[in-house]
Amino acid sequence: MIQEETLELLEWHRLCQHLSTFAATKLGAIAAEYMKLPETQEESSQLLAQTEEVYDLEQRLNTALSFEGITDIGDALERSDLGGVLSGKELLSIATTLAGVRRLRRLIEEQEKIPVLKTLVANVRTYPEIEQEIHRCIEEDGEVSDRASPRLREIRGQMKVVRERIYRKLQDIMQRQSGAMQESVITQRGDRFVLPVKAPQKDQVPGIIHDSSSTGATLYIEPSSVVELGNQLRQYHRSEQIEEETILRGLSAKVAEVKEDLEDLLAAATILDLAVARSRYSWWLKGNPPRFIEPHEHITLRQLRHPLLIWQQQHEQGPEVVPINVQVDPKIRVVAITGPNTGGKTVTLKTVGLAALMAKAGIFIPAKVPVELPWFEQILADIGDEQSLQQSLSTFSGHIRRIIRIIEALNPTSEAPTTASSSLVLLDEVGAGTDPAEGSALATSLLKYLAEAAGLTIATTHYGELKALKYQDERFENASVEFNDQTLSPTYRLLWGIPGRSNALTIAGRLGLRPDIIEDARTRVGGFSEDINRVIAGLEQQRREQEEKAKEATQLLKQTERFYAEVSQKANALQQREKDLKQQQEQEIQKAIIAAKAEIAQVIRQLQQGTPTAQNAQKATEALGKIAEKQLPKQKQPVKIYRPQVGEKVRIPSLGQTAEVLNILEESEEVSVRFGIMKMTVPFRDIESLDGKKVEVPEKAKTAPPANPSPPPAPKSSPVIRTSYNTVDIRGSRVVEAESDVEKAIARATESGVLWIIHGKGTGKLRQGVHEFLERHPQVKRFELAPQNEGGAGVTVAYLT
Repeated sequence: MIQEETLELLEWHRLCQHLSTFAATKLGAIAAEYMKLPETQEESSQLLAQTEEVYDLEQRLNTALSFEGITDIGDALERSDLGGVLSGKELLSIATTLAGVRRLRRLIEEQEKIPVLKTLVANVRTYPEIEQEIHRCIEEDGEVSDRASPRLREIRGQMKVVRERIYRKLQDIMQRQSGAMQESVITQRGDRFVLPVKAPQKDQVPGIIHDSSSTGATLYIEPSSVVELGNQLRQYHRSEQIEEETILRGLSAKVAEVKEDLEDLLAAATILDLAVARSRYSWWLKGNPPRFIEPHEHITLRQLRHPLLIWQQQHEQGPEVVPINVQVDPKIRVVAITGPNTGGKTVTLKTVGLAALMAKAGIFIPAKVPVELPWFEQILADIGDEQSLQQSLSTFSGHIRRIIRIIEALNPTSEAPTTASSSLVLLDEVGAGTDPAEGSALATSLLKYLAEAAGLTIATTHYGELKALKYQDERFENASVEFNDQTLSPTYRLLWGIPGRSNALTIAGRLGLRPDIIEDARTRVGGFSEDINRVIAGLEQQRREQEEKAKEATQLLKQTERFYAEVSQKANALQQREKDLKQQQEQEIQKAIIAAKAEIAQVIRQLQQGTPTAQNAQKATEALGKIAEKQLPKQKQPVKIYRPQVGEKVRIPSLGQTAEVLNILEESEEVSVRFGIMKMTVPFRDIESLDGKKVEVPEKAKTAPPANPSPPPAPKSSPVIRTSYNTVDIRGSRVVEAESDVEKAIARATESGVLWIIHGKGTGKLRQGVHEFLERHPQVKRFELAPQNEGGAGVTVAYLT
């Protein structure tokens, strides 16, 4: 059959073998290796949809679909349906297959945008009750479990008792007759327990001899005292076998009842695994999904690579695969490819043929997007020689016989074709193997016939007459494989619209054939042929120049796109940064407003609680002034000198340490710092910023003492206003963490002169730790528990210097 011959010629079976290596199960591998091609475009579209959904699903999940536990249970199902008893391992395989398919179905049902796969598993029944029953009755090693039935548990219990009695008796005999023993061990021959007895001392251990060693020096004897027990054990063993068979038969019957559903389940798992194999093979090929086009659309296969050559390159260290471009106008019915031998014409035919077969089978094609080609009802090929000494067939005869079968497949009625069928015909060296004049004429007639009968015909040829068909019939197109005149080697690139020129004389001259012979041959070819060759050479040169310009334009476009992307990214980053800064400023303003409102409310409450006097009003005015001064944004002055800030990290070069600033003592030009668990006070000159800046200490202006120093003001009797800036809440903190928070709060509340520390009552450990810290702190004059209305024992008030 010509279709099967075509598959052999295109090496489709090799591709299927490669595909099978990507299957997850044995069933999937077999289905891939013997994959049948769909008969309708709808079937092919369905397969492509399955492949695409699996491809997208595994990319989205970032993991492979698992077929763990799924095995080929087809034979077991057939035998159960015929009333056979399945073994424990076969039943376990059924149980694991049910579980594996259930996991796959659940995963697919949880996903979105995979309607074809969901339809595939929608009606699959996995019978969890049968799976559970099998696991209840069968152990992991395939043996029947004691749980399977009370009768079996009872029998095995009795067997254990008898076996222990046998062991005790045999051990007693070994101790009493130790001198007669070849070695102190109890062994078995068949299902009988025996002792290895030295042959000369066999009378010391009366019983049944079941076996002997190869030398005859050792006899394996079952002592008479345990023969009856051995008989009992054998009876129990037979009863155990009968009960196990009953259990296995019952499980096999349950499987047989749902055989059809389990066959459907197995078929769905195989279809899914085959789709997974197609998806993973497509990913490995770096393929893209094809689109089946209508007759009025262009065939587009750009950068198409031969899949078998890709495999050879990856797995067999083959040469790099040279891609080809196949772009055919809708009106074209015949493409004539010309060029030198070993130039890649035959590989081109096979590449196009395999691409069409892969599309039909639902496999992505190794070509760049878009991948567009028709759905070919038949793919028919005549590639290579078909010589046969037995049949007395020449190369020409072999070609003609195969072409006859192709024509019969295209037109079974043997009448003149009225409409072209949706078939792809691939002909290698059409008309070769006979007289050139007759072969050229036959090839021309054949291609004209195929232009009417087939959807697309691609033929390779050496005949110059076929190159001229393009200019006589718009349904014909020329293509050629490129040849490098300098290296005398093909480039394997396919050039469209340009016929191949004859390279025979050029090659012969470069290889060293006498120039006079070459010139004589040129005169015999004729000037017209030389003119054609020069025209073709000029066209090839123009094409190369255009391709170079196209490459330069492509590179320039890529650079422009990259620059545009960089500029857009930077602009977006600046816009985002500006947006973030604005949002941050708005948040800070809102925080300041909330804090100011709270502090103002506190001042108002204190005024309302006290006696309305001028002094109180003055204090409230001063407090509000401080709030305004603190919360209103201040105009930033340019920083003249470096000054450390509280909470900032600084470096102490003399100690080789990085420390955190806890407090700044401007009067003594010192800072209080902490590194690790150490706290210390160091002069300004001993610290520097993390980027190496030294602290610049301004010179102090000398001031004359006042003539009439005024006495120090009397201590204020009025309470300091409590705000969020002179209050710190350390409840729930550990003592070490609380010390850090209190230190920062002291630095913040220096102006107010008092700090409220909320530590809560609890166990009192936190309060005790805070008091010990305040006792040794240089800025704390004294501290006490707050009044009852301010928190009592849960709050400590510290008065600062």
